[in-house]
Amino acid sequence: MLTITPNDVTTGKLHQYLLGAVAPRPIAFASTIDKKGRPNLSPFSFFNVFGANPPIMIFSPARRVRDNTTKHTLQNIEVTKEVVVNVVNYDMVHQTSLSSTEYPEGVNEFEKAGFTMLESEEVKPFRVAESPVQFECKAMDIIYTGKEGGAGNLIVCEVVRIHIKEEVLGEDGLIDQHKIDLVARAGGSYYSRARDGFFEIPKPLSTLGIGVDQIPVEIRDSTVLTGNNLGVLGNVEALPTKESVDNFAKEHPEFVGIDLVKKHTFAKQFLEKNDIESAWKVLLTK
Repeated sequence: MLTITPNDVTTGKLHQYLLGAVAPRPIAFASTIDKKGRPNLSPFSFFNVFGANPPIMIFSPARRVRDNTTKHTLQNIEVTKEVVVNVVNYDMVHQTSLSSTEYPEGVNEFEKAGFTMLESEEVKPFRVAESPVQFECKAMDIIYTGKEGGAGNLIVCEVVRIHIKEEVLGEDGLIDQHKIDLVARAGGSYYSRARDGFFEIPKPLSTLGIGVDQIPVEIRDSTVLTGNNLGVLGNVEALPTKESVDNFAKEHPEFVGIDLVKKHTFAKQFLEKNDIESAWKVLLTK
């Protein structure tokens, strides 16, 4: 058996052991606003519910291991004391993953990930309209566990308003776990689908993905491609070059001059095979 004393390994390796062993973990998809009122959206898997009277949730935007900086979510809550915790189901997991890309301060991750901003009733941060359950929260306390990279910052939240989509409710009026179809985080790039087990999603690029907002409108408004498909397409650093698209068209004349529905259907088939580059080339073929 491998036995580890935390101080004897690097923080990065310890982090991997902890996340690989403590899984699956629910995801707090946290929506905040900064002091200028600009929206921010980011997922955190150091999260759970800790009481019902009062209703308490705690999540932790930990200090970054690599450079000991803090995340915009923490900085915003320190100022506003408000947050919306949205839950994540399978239909939105790729977009959620895309939103975890570390865009510069002030960039709206709702737009980058293709989510819809929905006004809250008790707090200023927006809700994620696509989320099946949204918790409006007031931050009661922030517990700082350390000052070095990897240290947690426990945000203790009191839930002040809950919004639940009726389609995830069962006949008893409670949330049906099959209908809500939640996902959770595990170690590395793995996620867990509550009803089906584990699956893998490539992490967002270490550089910046273009984002769903940079995908052409005729693709974003597709009747064939799903939100997950758009999340995958938005997680590329750059589009294929015109030359590579032209060469692709010469090699595959069957994709030239076809209507949008057929084009999007072929692209979807490539995405299902995880061939993202070919999917983009099909979409960009004239």
